[in-house]
Amino acid sequence: MRVLGLDIGSRSVDAVWLEDGCIVGHAIADSGFDPAAAYEAFLARGDHDIVVATGYGRHIARETLGCPVVTEIKAYALGAATLHPLAASVLDIGGQDTKVITLKPEGGVSDFEMNDKCAAGTGKFLEVMARALGFELGEMSAAALSAESGVAISSMCTVFAESEVTGLVHKGTDRARIARGLHDSISARTLGSLRRIGATGPLVFAGGVAKNAAMVELVRAGFGGEVVVPEEAQIVGAYGAALSALPQ
Repeated sequence: MRVLGLDIGSRSVDAVWLEDGCIVGHAIADSGFDPAAAYEAFLARGDHDIVVATGYGRHIARETLGCPVVTEIKAYALGAATLHPLAASVLDIGGQDTKVITLKPEGGVSDFEMNDKCAAGTGKFLEVMARALGFELGEMSAAALSAESGVAISSMCTVFAESEVTGLVHKGTDRARIARGLHDSISARTLGSLRRIGATGPLVFAGGVAKNAAMVELVRAGFGGEVVVPEEAQIVGAYGAALSALPQ
């Protein structure tokens, strides 16, 4: 059986194709203003027997495609635990939410916390801050790593933080130190969530923000346990969605 797992998120639509339980292909597309168009392009390939969806857009996919769906928490837990059988917890920082999950020894969900009411500390937040600093995302991460210390950022609300960052830039504050301060604030917020649910290592760091080297370094420094970043961290949810169609 060939399964197509879709993770329909706010910033991207991620796809994983499984055949006999093994990954045989994956793809990532921008959600844009019409995420349905993105996943329909994956469906048009026709090389699947069943589709399973997760993410923000899973309910629309269920209505339009008649496909089964799985929650993001279950999908990320299953994907991470299958990729790394010794994983004890999962961190996913996506486009507009952050999920922290602790796993049972057999890979099921033990506990979780999800920030889905505010974009603070997510990929969207980083995009807005990079623009305010005049950086590309990769440039902002590199600048943050180059700074010995960061400028304290008082607000993590995207609107207020953007205004604060713009003000600091206009005052001539070193942009690298501002970038470091932003990353310090995000990592502190993230580590607080991990502590609240008692997360231990190995921790699988998934989602698009796992591609941010500064975030990975700061989470590793503050977590106190092993942090594992999958080779393609952005498809963990889609992988878990596909796996959910197989006998467990």
